[in-house]
Amino acid sequence: MHTEPQPQQVVDAGLPDRTLRNETLIVLALSLGASGLSALISFTGSVTRPGALKNQAATLVGSYAPDRPWLDLAWQLFYIATALAPVALVAHLLGRERAGMRSIGFDLTRPRLDLARGAAVAAVIGGTGLAFYLGARTAGFNLTVVPESLPDVWWKIPVLIASAVQNAVLEEVIVVGYLLRRLDRLGWTPMAALAASAVLRGSYHLYQGIGGFVGNMAMGVVFVLLYRRWGRVGPLVAAHALIDTVAFVGYALLAGKVGWLPTG
Repeated sequence: MHTEPQPQQVVDAGLPDRTLRNETLIVLALSLGASGLSALISFTGSVTRPGALKNQAATLVGSYAPDRPWLDLAWQLFYIATALAPVALVAHLLGRERAGMRSIGFDLTRPRLDLARGAAVAAVIGGTGLAFYLGARTAGFNLTVVPESLPDVWWKIPVLIASAVQNAVLEEVIVVGYLLRRLDRLGWTPMAALAASAVLRGSYHLYQGIGGFVGNMAMGVVFVLLYRRWGRVGPLVAAHALIDTVAFVGYALLAGKVGWLPTG
């Protein structure tokens, strides 16, 4: 029976577990671990504020200088680029092991297959996620998510797409590829590593409400299982980028024009 190659598990034997553990904590502290703590603080503020959660809004891509489009564009590009700095750090750390990003399947060796798989995953998870969000908001467990609030400028759609790709690369490389590689090396069981990755993914979406936490944690479970099967984060990056692109651009085109889409 043909099986796909699994992610490489060989790590620099010269590095003790304590070093790898500290390294992992530092990477998370500089990226999505810090985002999880920030989301928890934000959620605490939302639940202690008067009024229902669904009457509060969480904006994903907003303007930094609404009346100064060129300055706004500069800030948008700055935050997109700097958000990817932890990915560069991970690439450096994996390169030190002579493994590189190819060891977690973040490369261009199978672009068509990665994109096809990603599109299939996005089609299933995207629709399910939208239905779950609408249900959670109606039930009062979620804030109203406003995917974008950018002014109507020429660079709006390109920036939304770039933001979607940035989110996908950052999250899948760190929360799936890198984290699972490190936890495997540190002796975590596959189930414990899956739980850690899924809970982390849910945590930094908590600012959206309980629905955002639960929905993204479920997505995290699916993504970890797919990564274990395929041995590549490439399809997950493609799926995530497609989901966010549809959410951002779709909202920009449909907000205020269809009755079923909450606008905050």
